[in-house]
Amino acid sequence: MSCPFCDAEGEVFGNELAYAKFDAFPVSPGHLLIIPRRHAAEWFDLTEAEERAVFSLVREAKALIDAQFSPDGYNIGINCGEAAGQTIFHVHVHLIPRYAGDVENPRGGVRGVISAKQNYP
Repeated sequence: MSCPFCDAEGEVFGNELAYAKFDAFPVSPGHLLIIPRRHAAEWFDLTEAEERAVFSLVREAKALIDAQFSPDGYNIGINCGEAAGQTIFHVHVHLIPRYAGDVENPRGGVRGVISAKQNYP
């Protein structure tokens, strides 16, 4: 089976080791993926240089999203392994713009991956 991230189709911008593209199934307007060019199954398989390259693009992606979509906040997420919800086994970072009112109560943010744990005292 071919990897949908290995060919960099839809690349918006990038560097030598990584690229960014809009998510095909966005959580919110402006949702971008930052993807290493080398096929690696999950975050912990990346080299330090690839980690730096990916996170430098996260900053560029934020600037692009700020300019085009003016969100009120962000979630940054990486799913590592099937138990964590990873469905494409080529590591990718989600930069998800958040907008005031997009959910009733955003408290807990990424803790919402386990919905019963999102709200806490």
